[in-house]
Amino acid sequence: QCPWGAPNTTSISCSLADVMSEQLAKELQLEEENAAFPEVVAVAEGPFITGENIDTSSDLMLAQMLQMEFDREYDAQLRREEKKINGDSKVSISFENYRKVHPYDSDSSEDEVDWQDTRHDPYRADKPTTTPRRGFIGKGKDITTKHDEVVCGRKNTARMENFAPEFQVGDGIGMDLKLSNQVFNALKQHAYSEERRSARLHEKKEHSTAEKAVDPKTRLLLYKMVNAGMLETITGCISTGKESVVFHAYGGKSATEDKVIPPECAIKVFKTTLNEFKNRDKYIKDDYRFKDRFSKLNPRKIIRMWAEKEMHNLTRMQNAGIPCPQVVILKKHVLVMSFIGKDQIPAPKLKDVTLSSEDMKKAYYQTLNMMQQLYRECNLVHADLSEYNMLWHDGKVWLIDVSQSVEPTHPHGLEFLFRDCRNVAQFFQKGGVAEALNERELFNAVSGLNITADNEVDFQAEIEALEKMNEDHVQNHGKKLSMFSSDGDPPIYDE
Repeated sequence: QCPWGAPNTTSISCSLADVMSEQLAKELQLEEENAAFPEVVAVAEGPFITGENIDTSSDLMLAQMLQMEFDREYDAQLRREEKKINGDSKVSISFENYRKVHPYDSDSSEDEVDWQDTRHDPYRADKPTTTPRRGFIGKGKDITTKHDEVVCGRKNTARMENFAPEFQVGDGIGMDLKLSNQVFNALKQHAYSEERRSARLHEKKEHSTAEKAVDPKTRLLLYKMVNAGMLETITGCISTGKESVVFHAYGGKSATEDKVIPPECAIKVFKTTLNEFKNRDKYIKDDYRFKDRFSKLNPRKIIRMWAEKEMHNLTRMQNAGIPCPQVVILKKHVLVMSFIGKDQIPAPKLKDVTLSSEDMKKAYYQTLNMMQQLYRECNLVHADLSEYNMLWHDGKVWLIDVSQSVEPTHPHGLEFLFRDCRNVAQFFQKGGVAEALNERELFNAVSGLNITADNEVDFQAEIEALEKMNEDHVQNHGKKLSMFSSDGDPPIYDE
């Protein structure tokens, strides 16, 4: 036999009937599928048409095949749009998130488990392993203490989870962050400061007067006044200041017959933010009328005391016959007074009105008499008297804004009086009043103390000595002097 001869192949005999029946079955199946879904058979490549024992008569299977074909056509359209928009540009955009078919899509939704329901979070960095209580791990050269730079850095990264939710620290996906102590302490301090600032802003919005001194509580007080008929209507704001806002309103009817509400009222709303009151507590904390109630721990109570103080001072002035607003009612930090003006137009301030020489001289003597009445009969010092707090109405000078007024026995009462005298003297001297006294002469004329000093420095030194003497008397005897000793009543200056 030749070794290079072809081997004998034994063929398995198969009947023609078996071959024809199998081929016929496949051909018939393909013809039916091509007739029903010609495009699907040509494009779709998946288990829906190529797998074994697929029942194409099922409606669910047909719907899945149609949905798959639609998704692939939609993705092909997105790829064409990407190619058209990107072109040859180095910076390209992607519609990957808008595609329907993704490689990681699961065939069965029942087998999917939400990672948020498991203990393992793939988007969350693993917590660093902590060192044991002894403070070190390992032996020999591989020993690692709790002060190791890498260990401390990982611990600091884990501690950032304790920051406030408002402080964004990131998630650190796939990062082995190691924060040094210096960086971590700086972040912690910044997080605490941001948390306090957020709390302050929230409290300011909820509990303070942000927009023209009208917070929700103030609006409720004003609404109750209008609803009760005390005020007919509130027209608008007529004056704004650093400590209060004044609104104009038309008066209504009083609940009691003995109290008459003027036709026009001024509503003074004290701002409940203490930004402008930080340096003004000296006017009230040493006032014996409010000394026991003064506390810096409750700012809103301080503002209520400030409004109450102005009400008491205006009542004293009204009883003495000094031209000033008439008190109608006080509700917490809202003071309703009579309106100085006419037809919603407030009376001008003395600094804004142009007076003739006669009217200026008349205004000077009226101011001098009011200062003497305020000191002698009302036992008060205005403490902020100037042309800004005096109105000119009906040929008279009216005093306003007396919330900071104190009694002469106040530890700084005489200093406030000397400052008022300086403001009044300078204004009327510049206004051309030849008879206007200087500040020292005006101080003696109002107080009657007859302090003799050649210069202003010695004059103020004697004032401080009198205040110190009065303060020592309070500490020794527990009561204030009724008045400072003088050589008689001050002279009454008249035109």
